[in-house]
Amino acid sequence: MFHPTVYQGTLEENYETVLLQLKGLTYEESDLIANLSNASALLNQFLEDINWVGFYLNKGEELVLGPFQGLPACIRIPFHKGVCGYAATTKQTVVVKNVHEFPGHIACDGATNSEIVLPILKDGELIGVLDIDSPRLNRFNEIDQKYLEQFVQIIVETIPTN
Repeated sequence: MFHPTVYQGTLEENYETVLLQLKGLTYEESDLIANLSNASALLNQFLEDINWVGFYLNKGEELVLGPFQGLPACIRIPFHKGVCGYAATTKQTVVVKNVHEFPGHIACDGATNSEIVLPILKDGELIGVLDIDSPRLNRFNEIDQKYLEQFVQIIVETIPTN
């Protein structure tokens, strides 16, 4: 059973707690959708100043909406469009301080002003991306990136090897 946590430490200490919580939630569970569902719920209750958190899954030449928390979202994102598409094609984390300055940004929610997208890679293959949006400019920093990359790695470790 999950018990909501009041995060009262430093940002780093709080992220360490979230990583432990994710390990507990995904322990001995290999179902990707179940793990992504709990992961998005965990981040939604932890992260402040966000308006959307969720996953898009690789379906060939596009990303398709997966488990998320927030308002209804764009269902399909071609690899060549938006922040998610860019992260998918480059296979690198993308931090956008102001989405209105990102060429080709897809505005699923007009309230979004900043975004971080992290690729989910298993043995070099793109599984999908973790997408987090915020109504605040410059919401995401190097600490967020560092710990969210670790968060994604915990998810990757639950995916069975083919």
